Amino acid sequence: MAAVKARAKAGKSPRPDEKAESGRTRAPNRRGSPEAIEKRRVARVFNDILGGHGAASHKLDGRTEKRRQRLLKELEAGKARGARELKPLDILQRVQELMDLGEPLSSIRKVAKVKKSAASPESIVGVVERLHRAYSFRPEVYRFVGIGEEVLREAGVLADAAKRGRPRSRG
Repeated sequence: MAAVKARAKAGKSPRPDEKAESGRTRAPNRRGSPEAIEKRRVARVFNDILGGHGAASHKLDGRTEKRRQRLLKELEAGKARGARELKPLDILQRVQELMDLGEPLSSIRKVAKVKKSAASPESIVGVVERLHRAYSFRPEVYRFVGIGEEVLREAGVLADAAKRGRPRSRG
């Protein structure tokens, strides 16, 4: 019986991190690090501007364009990567990211179904206030999960927007 176990262990291939060169450590892969990604993006923009392709500098790179398309598809289907349902926070994050990528609000509205909020406005004001403090979402994003302007005003999300509006006339 011991011979059978020994054969089973002998046929097992070692893990990549348990190779014979275990005394030597390999450098970590830094191609996917945020710093490396930012360097590549800045280099592309720099080359486009100085290379005479100024009009192409506002276009998204290939990976970002694929991400934009995936985010739009997920919002349309209401599922993350085709498997699980999008939660309200997932919707907020995807809409915010699409807006950061320059996607117009009108095109996001075409694919994302605006949900009606089942909770009473009084019950979610505190939660929206805390959420906005933590994530700093744009005020327009909250509409996609059914949060109206009155809740945003009470939560302090629209307080800055109200100050920037037309000044009140004193009569």
